[in-house]
Amino acid sequence: MLSPSTPHILGDVRITRIEEFASDAFAPERLLPDWDPAVGRRHARWMVPGSLNEAQDRVVISVHAWLVETGGRRFLVDTGAGADKERPGKPLFHRRSDPFLQRLRGTGAEPEDIDMVLLTHLHTDHVGWNTRLTDGGWIPTFPNARYVMPRVELEAMVAAAPDSDRAALFRDSVEPVLAAGQAEFVAPEGAEVAGGFRFQPTPGHSAGHMCIALDCCGTGALFTGDLMHHPIQVHHPDWNSVFCENPDEARRSRLAVLNAVADTDTTLFTAHFPESSAGRVTSDGDGFAWRFR
Repeated sequence: MLSPSTPHILGDVRITRIEEFASDAFAPERLLPDWDPAVGRRHARWMVPGSLNEAQDRVVISVHAWLVETGGRRFLVDTGAGADKERPGKPLFHRRSDPFLQRLRGTGAEPEDIDMVLLTHLHTDHVGWNTRLTDGGWIPTFPNARYVMPRVELEAMVAAAPDSDRAALFRDSVEPVLAAGQAEFVAPEGAEVAGGFRFQPTPGHSAGHMCIALDCCGTGALFTGDLMHHPIQVHHPDWNSVFCENPDEARRSRLAVLNAVADTDTTLFTAHFPESSAGRVTSDGDGFAWRFR
């Protein structure tokens, strides 16, 4: 059995990262088109080697989910890239076979024990383990869970061209959940759902992207999805990832969140930051700084 990551305890809430894989496949300027090598060198002291490799020519990212245990229930925030998925246009996610479920079981949770899956948005590396391949077909991985997702994201998927990557993603990772009657939808303005989780609109990376907040006995937790892909974006919130669909809107959402959480007791649980993947934001002059927890 593989050992799970060290859990974060916030009040009576236990939050554990369920790792799928880490990668240094991206050159900095490939992931972040505004990357400035001089800035990278200036921040190398804290980024190398965990977030930036020794040669400083590859950024390190992680793909994982967050298991949240609170009130006797288990919640999973996002579900990674998944196994056996046909992603020929995205080699990093194509036909993977990572021991994600073994790592989940390492926390003491079986797939049947998950009560709710919360999805920040519906991109390839956030919905993959929604389903698993069984007898040649796709079935929900978490048979007893409600899957909660932004309605705008689903509408975009349904409207996609039948031969597009997004349509393929819908067919293998979202449609089986709908067919099983396990889906719930969050309106564009956001909402509170079971367990005290609050979906908060943060559009830009995708049209319906949302962060998910949880109060943990007065201490905040914020699951950021793809609001940011790398910790350098805390220091440079004007830097978008190459994957942001609406760059100006993505910058506005990112800056609004950073302003809201800086110097508070809110812990950010990110979707792609490496190392612990969790941390806090502090003020740094006229900007912000990141500190891993």
